[in-house]
Amino acid sequence: MAVALNSSLSNADDGEIETSTETSGVTSNAERGIDLDSDAANDGDIRRRLNGIYDELDLLEPIGVSVANGIVTLTGTVSSKQANDRATEIASQVDGVVDVVDELVIDTRVSRRIESTLDRLQGMIRSLVATLPVLLLALVVTVAFWFLGRWIGRRRAVFDALAPNTFIADLLSLLARIAIVLAGVVLALTLLDATAIIGSVLGAAGIFGLALGFAVRDTVENFIASILLSLRTPFVARDYVRIGEHEGTVARLTSRATILISLDGNHVRVPNAQVYKAVIVNYTRQPERQFEFDIGVDTDLDLNAAQRTAVATIYGVSGVLTDPPATVLVSELGESNVSLTVRAWIDQGRSDLLKVRSEAIRQVKQAFDESGIAMPEPIYRVRFQDGHMNTIPGDSTAHRREVASAVDDSRQTDPKSIPMVTGSAGNAEEGRGAPSAIAADESGLESVCDTSANEVMQRSVERELSDTDSENLLHGTTRTE
Repeated sequence: MAVALNSSLSNADDGEIETSTETSGVTSNAERGIDLDSDAANDGDIRRRLNGIYDELDLLEPIGVSVANGIVTLTGTVSSKQANDRATEIASQVDGVVDVVDELVIDTRVSRRIESTLDRLQGMIRSLVATLPVLLLALVVTVAFWFLGRWIGRRRAVFDALAPNTFIADLLSLLARIAIVLAGVVLALTLLDATAIIGSVLGAAGIFGLALGFAVRDTVENFIASILLSLRTPFVARDYVRIGEHEGTVARLTSRATILISLDGNHVRVPNAQVYKAVIVNYTRQPERQFEFDIGVDTDLDLNAAQRTAVATIYGVSGVLTDPPATVLVSELGESNVSLTVRAWIDQGRSDLLKVRSEAIRQVKQAFDESGIAMPEPIYRVRFQDGHMNTIPGDSTAHRREVASAVDDSRQTDPKSIPMVTGSAGNAEEGRGAPSAIAADESGLESVCDTSANEVMQRSVERELSDTDSENLLHGTTRTE
């Protein structure tokens, strides 16, 4: 027997008696005031009312009810804890009941449990049979919406018109298919009167998605970046770009990385998250590209003549454009030389920048040599002490004149005592002779003047693009920026 009654009664100033009850497993009407007019007739009404209610409920039918002064005592045997709680809850809801004493016993016999389980199973089967038409209708609706989503997803013309490239078109097609299937599932659950499941599923999906997002944060970040790059399209296939510290021709954009072909033919994979955040320089977006190099001339020369010679020579280099025009500017004035900066433009689609720049430097140097435009050499200050020579690097014209004067004075005294000094400071040591002349044919000195685009890189890029089995989000991409 389980009795749960713990109340305290107090006399109020107005004569009304109030009760404050704390129960464990028992529901009471302590919050309501106790009727002072309660008598045996009222107790009989309460008993009859509860017996009638319990007789209508199969699980509560064998319960005995006794009432005395509004205190209801329940006796008998019930099959489960749920039936026990239900009986006490019903008794506490009847008007005039002061408190409920629970003396019910839960039947734990195996035979009774098996019988109760079988009864429940039969009830579930009957309910399933009753709802079978609705289940079939919900299944038909779900399958119909699945086929409808599949059919709409295959209408590529609509998505291709809405999307800037095939990747976004595929993504929109997938999202449309998922949305239609989810609409069918929601409609099926509504037919089954099970819409409460939607909230539970969405809550579980939110928690699972949050945990999964933290676990694969980098992968998700790269995928989102690939979508944004496809929408912005800062580059397309075959564009020559610099992304941060990486430089090369764009060959492929996957859901995780951007693949570049570097100048030396290597594949460079840059994560899309880094690509999206990095500073991107797209050299191909503007066909004309400028190159420059510095060349030094002697301070005694006519700079205008040197500039005219350099400009005329640059225009003769294969691949150099006349519009925009080339320029030769005086960039720096040193103590022994003047630096000229040569700038010119090429068409990147037809010429290779490194090849044109190399050929321009070669031809300008050759033109200066033929025109007698001297380029400065390292200058040394030579001192003779006790028959030994010391070389001190110098940068001024005064140093050069001092060396010439010292050599002339030495020749007048003893020409044999003059050691031969050639080359740079690293080679200016006593006893080191001049390099021997190198005989070569004129044809052997001629360099190859090929300034066309780099065909090796182009072949590598085309080979990468021809691999249709690999993912490439740049297929069908057009410029939007």
